[in-house]
Amino acid sequence: MQLQRLRPALEGHDVAFVTTNAGYRSEAFPHRFHAVNDASRWNKLGLAQMALRIFLIVLRERPDVVITTGAACGYFAIRLGKLIGARTIWVDSIANIDEMSMSARLARRYTDLWLTQWPHLASSDGPRYVGAVL
Repeated sequence: MQLQRLRPALEGHDVAFVTTNAGYRSEAFPHRFHAVNDASRWNKLGLAQMALRIFLIVLRERPDVVITTGAACGYFAIRLGKLIGARTIWVDSIANIDEMSMSARLARRYTDLWLTQWPHLASSDGPRYVGAVL
């Protein structure tokens, strides 16, 4: 939903969506759509499967830019996108009101633009706040 709010900024660009929820396929139309398994740090095999799927998607899509609102799927997309030279943007989920997510903290060093949607989480050495998407 949060990335959907950014769609106007993506108009005129070749876009592909990757998510852990196959039910969002219709919302991605007319853009390409990929669904990967969901996993967390407590499911190492699931994380490995997710990382492999995202690796294959990134190799096939060859993105110039990777934009994510987070979680493990976004972390792997940022890391793998960076490996092929993509610019990377992390927009931490609006749900993370008290602190940046663990995925955001891990992805920070691989992002070209690291954003929070909460002004009180922004800092000179931390994420930037330029507004919320919701």
